[in-house]
Amino acid sequence: MEQLEHVLGTVSDWVWGPPLLMLLFGTHLFLTFRLRLIQRFIPLAIKLSFQRKREGVGDISQFGALTTALAATIGTGNIVGVATAVAAGGPGAVLWMWMTGVFGIATKYAEAVLSVKYRITTRKGLMAGGPMYVLERGLGARWLGVVFAALTAVAAFGIGCMVQANSISVLVQETFHISPWWTGAVMTVLTAAVILGGITSIARVCERLVPFMAVFYVIGCAALLVLHWRSVPHSLSLIFSTAFTGQAAIGGFLGAGMREAIRYGMARGLFSNESGLGSAPIVAAAAQTKNPVRQALVSSTGTFWDTVVVCAMTGLVLVNSGHWTDGLTGSALTKAAFTDLGIFGPLVLTVGLLTFVFSTILGWSYYGEKAAEYLFGEGAVLPYRVAWVAAVMVGSVVTLKVVWSFADIANGLMAIPNLVSLLALHRVLVAETSTYLWEGGIERDAAAG
Repeated sequence: MEQLEHVLGTVSDWVWGPPLLMLLFGTHLFLTFRLRLIQRFIPLAIKLSFQRKREGVGDISQFGALTTALAATIGTGNIVGVATAVAAGGPGAVLWMWMTGVFGIATKYAEAVLSVKYRITTRKGLMAGGPMYVLERGLGARWLGVVFAALTAVAAFGIGCMVQANSISVLVQETFHISPWWTGAVMTVLTAAVILGGITSIARVCERLVPFMAVFYVIGCAALLVLHWRSVPHSLSLIFSTAFTGQAAIGGFLGAGMREAIRYGMARGLFSNESGLGSAPIVAAAAQTKNPVRQALVSSTGTFWDTVVVCAMTGLVLVNSGHWTDGLTGSALTKAAFTDLGIFGPLVLTVGLLTFVFSTILGWSYYGEKAAEYLFGEGAVLPYRVAWVAAVMVGSVVTLKVVWSFADIANGLMAIPNLVSLLALHRVLVAETSTYLWEGGIERDAAAG
């Protein structure tokens, strides 16, 4: 087993190595240029995202689709992942992480445009879409769609379910000394109560949970920055300067060069916001929307909130705390930073992790079931949901490093067929954007509404 874990760990490091990171970030840059800096429409996109009225054919509101995608995207990577990046790449990693979010907005937008454009209506009258349908109907490459769906179904059980459930049970055990069996039982019941009701039930819960958890956590970060406001300017200066020069050794911190800052900042940023991986557009395809571009704008705000706001806040808090120089990493670094809030620090961190992780379980359940539906038909949905609920319990009480590594590999490989579709269909993206956005239709509609 140890040998298998080593092999899978090596493969995972290779999959998430420089080639994939360069392909992802390169696609971000290409689409930013090709779509004429689509990021400039973020204010309009945010305005559209908060409109909850029925906007067209679909299963859930635009806001519901956004919060469900955010539920799956905002997770431990926004807290522990950022700490890992700072510990390994120094303060400069925060800037590179932030930049992946800024440029990743274009890719998240592009994914949603194609997923809504090529979505289908099932026999039950529900929407089904995502990169697998784009690959099949847009490129005529069903075999690539099958590959993407298979990878998604596998990655979902690992990264989106068992690993998340295990992180909650471990956290609760360490903090409150509660047995993982009790935590697992509660989580299993809560998960079943939500996901067995389908996407409308998931979206309804996410519409309430995601805004609360994000605002609660950001307020906690803001309180820490206010508490140590005198050092904030220096921390910001350190983040920008070391992003291009690296950081010399300080105290217990070994020091990192510019290469490490770029590598770890980009890797954690891309992993956190999932732009280009092809997961978020699966739920974007279920949204009620008048046209693909309208929902794509809403979907693109997910990367903005996840990386440009939440990850950036975490990164600034960690650098500003100064604990990154003590040789701490991961959760230990995050816990040290939040202890400065006294008894409220552990509360903010615990509530943040619990809600972030549970919401990820809900969001990824939909990604996985739609992938299973594409592979085996509508009859596979209910068995997949039941298996998902059971996996929550198993993940809570069993630590499976092999599951994490294998799911990590599948998660990274998902990006390749998805990026193929984005690059191959870039002319379609430009045409759709020109028709609905550049000619001012959506802006006029938003102003009138």
